[in-house]
Amino acid sequence: MKKDEVPQDKSNLESANFRELCYAVDENGEYTTVNSTGWDPKTIALNKAIEDINQRVEDAKQRVLNNQTSPIEYYMELHKMDLPILASYVGLWKWRVKRHFKPQVFNKLSINLLQKYADVFDISIEQLKNIELHAN
Repeated sequence: MKKDEVPQDKSNLESANFRELCYAVDENGEYTTVNSTGWDPKTIALNKAIEDINQRVEDAKQRVLNNQTSPIEYYMELHKMDLPILASYVGLWKWRVKRHFKPQVFNKLSINLLQKYADVFDISIEQLKNIELHAN
């Protein structure tokens, strides 16, 4: 793409005073960097991804409130993590973390293990146990 063809569409980047660095060809046919405020197709895709994440967070919250899963799953979704990432952060096997999603198992976790999760999510143990204490 030529330097003067780099998209400058409105996007979330523009409202936050950010620019995306793109590579383009200048007048001499050499690659150079150009700032872009956004590109509509990319903005649409990003907004859809954010909507999907917000829906997963809300679904997890409802499952916690219905006692179908533990707050660990809610906070994992809220912090845009997946099971392998969360497991690596708390230093446990994935199957153990997934087991902690069960409310019966979660309610029996030790203070030390709860503290590990709370530290990863940067919250208190009380907030971990009760998602309604978490300020969205």
